[in-house]
Amino acid sequence: MDTKKTKEGFNTILFGFAFSPTLHQNITEVTRLAHYFDAELILLHVGAYNEQKEGEINRVIQKTEHANRVKEVLWKEGDPYSTIKNFVNQSDVDLLVLGAQQHETLYRFYIGSVARKLTRHVNCSVLLLINPSIERKPCQHIVVNGLDHENTSTAISQAFFAGHKLQSKQITVVEEIQNSELKISVEDDSSLKKAVKKESEITEREDKRVHQIIDEIPKELKKDIQLKTQSIFGKRGYSLGHYAEVVRADLLVINAPKSSGLFSRIFTRDIEFILSDLPTDLLIVRAS
Repeated sequence: MDTKKTKEGFNTILFGFAFSPTLHQNITEVTRLAHYFDAELILLHVGAYNEQKEGEINRVIQKTEHANRVKEVLWKEGDPYSTIKNFVNQSDVDLLVLGAQQHETLYRFYIGSVARKLTRHVNCSVLLLINPSIERKPCQHIVVNGLDHENTSTAISQAFFAGHKLQSKQITVVEEIQNSELKISVEDDSSLKKAVKKESEITEREDKRVHQIIDEIPKELKKDIQLKTQSIFGKRGYSLGHYAEVVRADLLVINAPKSSGLFSRIFTRDIEFILSDLPTDLLIVRAS
């Protein structure tokens, strides 16, 4: 297969499904997503094949509005992490979708043992769904990280692609800034004024950087979407996740960490704050 990946968008989606009580919701949600993204959908079950299960998944698919988006249903036995990772890395999949429950102990274990490793070792973006629904819930507000990093432009581009396809009303780019950047100890009125001035300068610098990225995004992806930039001074990861929760974002978009290096370890630690208590659906974007 030689499907060409574009800067914005996804061509082939893989959903790893389990025969759980939320199977119908998950399949409905992911087929709908494939429809909006104009992508092919591959369904993969890690486990033994039998005709009864095949009949069950086929019935669920046929109940969905966008059953035609399902290209194939695959069955593979083995360890979930290794099986999914190997399939993704040997195929043209550019978005891996995983479903789980929000705020539950089992979910947190799942994030730690499977999804976190997949996020670091698959060569595609990952979408974590925490609230699959049979009835469509509008994705009105998307929050995306504006971290000063080489891959942030890709994350922001994909956020606008998703916003355009899902008919979102607003995208907020959050610039997380470490408190250490201020480097001013507030002890009196004079130092307070210096701190306020420094904070304003940093915010202006970050806004300028983010707008330079946004200027490069195709106009059609930005049409009818309200843009907001928000600088937050605090702990990375925690600040972003908390902000997304406070504004009740429908989707949070962040960069994927690289597989090695000091920055990767720091960035992965930052992501842990988000993964430990996901506020909403999370799209982790890996630059191709």
